[in-house]
Amino acid sequence: MQDLIAKAATLLEALPYIQRFSGATFVVKYGGSFMDSPDPLVRQSVARDIVFLEAVEIDPVVVHGGGKAITRAMERAGLKSEFVQGQRITDEKTVEIVNQVLSHEINPEVVAAINKLGGMARGFAGPDIFRCRRIEVPGPDGRPLDLGYVGEVVEVNIGPLLAAIEDGITPVISPTARGFDGKLYNCNADVAAAMAAIALKARRLVFMSDVPGLLRNPMDPDTVISALRTAEVAELKAAGIIDKGMIPKVDSAVAAIRAGVEKVSFVDGRVPHSVLLEIFTDEGIGTEVVL
Repeated sequence: MQDLIAKAATLLEALPYIQRFSGATFVVKYGGSFMDSPDPLVRQSVARDIVFLEAVEIDPVVVHGGGKAITRAMERAGLKSEFVQGQRITDEKTVEIVNQVLSHEINPEVVAAINKLGGMARGFAGPDIFRCRRIEVPGPDGRPLDLGYVGEVVEVNIGPLLAAIEDGITPVISPTARGFDGKLYNCNADVAAAMAAIALKARRLVFMSDVPGLLRNPMDPDTVISALRTAEVAELKAAGIIDKGMIPKVDSAVAAIRAGVEKVSFVDGRVPHSVLLEIFTDEGIGTEVVL
């Protein structure tokens, strides 16, 4: 009987959040090594969370990654992955592999997982949704380095996404884009997700990865910063706490908050149902970014 009462208490804790967010759009960036877990229950956990959001009349939008799958595909093609400041150097052959893996392999898999559990999802190839500008990073001598076909999402074609949402369908989008030159580009999925959240006027943006959140000490998982205000970001960057791969994630979170997204969360996708725990419980998990 106590177990049943505890289950009822959990539902009652979630009730005010379900009421508050009914009809809202939530963008979920799905990425991290757990995407490759051999345990189907780990992979299904994210899909179940998306189906739950649909069931309580929240409109989820998923932007997914897939870096490890890209690396494996490149190895099969005899190509070596090279990175500069966390960005994959992407020539013409590489960008074709990137788009094939993300838009035509991983994307349908995510869609199928959601639909298999009773949800309604539709895949969208990034180049049909995202427009990007080519980016460069400064080299050791201060001069810009050409990374090839690497872009930063700057525009979002929201028409097809809004049409899907109106029909009760969850859009699932790959993080590739079309440049202003008409060519394909590989893009940072965190930036793509943030731009989608801004364009869709989402209430919440959730970044899933394989770390517990923003860590004050990267070597200690118990040092999660539970709440981060945008005004604190510069100081944490200067201290090296926000570094490397966390920089585009945090910068994207700040941009989303300043554009009107109410809250951005960094959660550990390895924790079962981390999205639901963050959204529908008083305590939450991971790091929340607020104004």
